[in-house]
Amino acid sequence: MSPPVVTVWHNEQDLAAGVAARLVTRLVTTQADRAHACLVLTGGGLGIATLAALGASASRDSVDWAAVDLWWGDERFVPAEDPDRNDVQARRVLLDRLPVDPARVHPMPALGSARAGPSGHDVHAAAASYADELARHAAVESHLPMPHIDVLLLGVGSDGHVASLFPHSPALYETRTVAGVDGSPKPPRQRITLTLPALQAADEVWLIAAGEAKAPAVRLALGGAGPMAVPAAGVHGRLATRWMLDRAAAAELPADLARPASP
Repeated sequence: MSPPVVTVWHNEQDLAAGVAARLVTRLVTTQADRAHACLVLTGGGLGIATLAALGASASRDSVDWAAVDLWWGDERFVPAEDPDRNDVQARRVLLDRLPVDPARVHPMPALGSARAGPSGHDVHAAAASYADELARHAAVESHLPMPHIDVLLLGVGSDGHVASLFPHSPALYETRTVAGVDGSPKPPRQRITLTLPALQAADEVWLIAAGEAKAPAVRLALGGAGPMAVPAAGVHGRLATRWMLDRAAAAELPADLARPASP
């Protein structure tokens, strides 16, 4: 496993634009190699800002979006049209503007859906349904029943959580690819999340964080903290782990650990 690469932008706006630009480059390169690509999206303020920057980018059409498989790292277990859902926000700022193939877009099950068990309210049945969907698209070379993921985006919370894996959560011990969360410390209490083994199966993991409130968690995650206390510390890509930060989020890191983004 290679050490993480830490890149720092001046502010949150520059960070979102920079991540979006690098994502276009990565997807174009991947598609040049094998015609298609697989991307896992994240939510949160910075995650959605990054997708909005991608939607506004002049270079976005360099990607063959009809040949990109889109998944999510986690989701609030609320009704399908709830504006707080990550997939609803992603559609609003990005996906509705792109020629995506609907069959390649894989939102997590919603509260009240048939995929959430007989009552439509079983978060664990919903998680199992998403695990089954991942398995149906499993790559031959994958070590888990899930697709070959090229890039997995993750926001980092001020408590060090990633996806819906919160410090000391039982879901951190889950060995399956997807877990239902009953007691999230952030509302809503029920969520669906990829697990650590699933997150670690991606070729590249990009962890993004902005703002001074994230600085302690970033320092702990990159300073050797354990993943049960700081889940972000337990996430790494098979080929690369990239931390993409603004100056405020990187403020507590050693000077020699981070490098400024190229203009």
